[in-house]
Amino acid sequence: MRVRSDLSRPTMQLEHAYLEHAQDVLGQWLAWRRAGEVALVIVTATQGGAVRAPGALMAVSAAGESCGYLSGGCIDADVVHHAQKSLRSGCIERLRYGSGSPFIDLPLPCGGAIEVWVLPDPDVEVLRGCHDRLALRQPATLTLAPSGALRLGHSAVAGALSFRYTPKLRLRIAGRGADSLALARLAMASGIETELQLRDGADVQAARRLGVDRVTVLTLPATLPVLDDDPWTAFLLAFHDADWEERLLAQALTGPACYVGAVGSRKSHVMRCERLRATGVEEGQLRRIRGPVGLVPSLRDASMLAVSVLAEIVEVYRCKVRSPFASTALVLLAAGQGRRFEGGDKLLARFRGQYVMHHASAALQAHDVAARIAVVGPDQAQRAEELRAAGWSVVVNAHAAQGLSTSLAAGIRQAGARQGVEAALVMLADMPNVPDAHLVDLRDALTPQRSAVMSLAGAVSMPPAIFGRSVFGSLTGLAGDAGAGQIFRSLAHTATVPIPSEWALDIDTREDLAQAQAECSLSLPIGV
Repeated sequence: MRVRSDLSRPTMQLEHAYLEHAQDVLGQWLAWRRAGEVALVIVTATQGGAVRAPGALMAVSAAGESCGYLSGGCIDADVVHHAQKSLRSGCIERLRYGSGSPFIDLPLPCGGAIEVWVLPDPDVEVLRGCHDRLALRQPATLTLAPSGALRLGHSAVAGALSFRYTPKLRLRIAGRGADSLALARLAMASGIETELQLRDGADVQAARRLGVDRVTVLTLPATLPVLDDDPWTAFLLAFHDADWEERLLAQALTGPACYVGAVGSRKSHVMRCERLRATGVEEGQLRRIRGPVGLVPSLRDASMLAVSVLAEIVEVYRCKVRSPFASTALVLLAAGQGRRFEGGDKLLARFRGQYVMHHASAALQAHDVAARIAVVGPDQAQRAEELRAAGWSVVVNAHAAQGLSTSLAAGIRQAGARQGVEAALVMLADMPNVPDAHLVDLRDALTPQRSAVMSLAGAVSMPPAIFGRSVFGSLTGLAGDAGAGQIFRSLAHTATVPIPSEWALDIDTREDLAQAQAECSLSLPIGV
């Protein structure tokens, strides 16, 4: 049965019960909310082999209708019961299932645990804002405060939980014949928004019979449709025509699609890349093209090729969503002299119960990264020891006293020597308030056609910043204390991501530290 997220159409319980993406669940929550009260259920924590990740959502109406799911069927019915109870009482419910749960009659076969919050009256505008951002193909974050209040975006309140949602996978197929149609049919059956770009009239008619909503007729290679790919779009070329191949692939490579693939044999792929290389396409861009496509080699049936290709696309999309830093090296600059910080080492001063530098060195602990590289000076043995204990590879910069640029160059040089590193995220060890969410936003903004993204505080570009491999050589050539901003201003294809002033805090003096401590204590909720 085809899943529909169009709220204007009647929807059967069976169809919406197993919707899973936040956009779809929130869309149904908003539709039900127009008629009455609806609870929102959020998975807040998991332990062991849980089916859904923290942030998974379920909507439950007062009548017991549900949309979304939280498990493999182990607890969902009981959650619906508690949600109805929460709607009647108006009180938030906090539930734990599995290990350590009071519900001993509902064990989890995996042996793990799932914690959920049931919110009987979440803010409608917050949920609408989250839904609308996702519908506009933009990431969104919901933050759950200890009080149970939801807000759109991140919060500095201690104990708050933030859940980041990314747009759904979208598929664009350009080609002709059975390969294109078979993949479109399978993708739509999986609930994936699909666009077909076709030449032949017979293929266009077949696509419309399949129910593909977006069918674009290709006319001439020189007049391609306007590119609207985003980082959550996969593009597949299913042509065997050199003129169309070169134009369509060259166009796709100018965009940020997470997947670019082309059907054909290994020999065909080599020849295709040679032609693109001759037109001036850079090697880094050519490496983005997957070919031959699919997880299973040499398939000759369109239906089996569709399964193989879609599995590969889903794998790439999953990596994009869950492991955005898999090809990114973290470079932590911790070699500053700290001469303005009287009577001690500023990075080893205490802030929120830890050394200042431990807050930065704890960044992205939940993420897989290509490397963690920290740069210290020659006389900073304790810094080096602490960073190694935290899992960082430490580089000692013998020229640290000559300025920040020497440490940046040392870190980038090490990142460039690592296998599979395509970008470097540069952070400063004296910036303790930068949340992981901002670092993820920087990574999302570094699309293939951009060379660098920096944080923007007011009108000032600053770290944290992320740089593509194409500018590593320029960064290692810096001199003095100018830093990466000098290179950033000279680049043609860059972007910035705003950073709030409280996140942009850096500790240079005792006064900075005292002020940060005071502001931190004011942000804590009562009882913490």
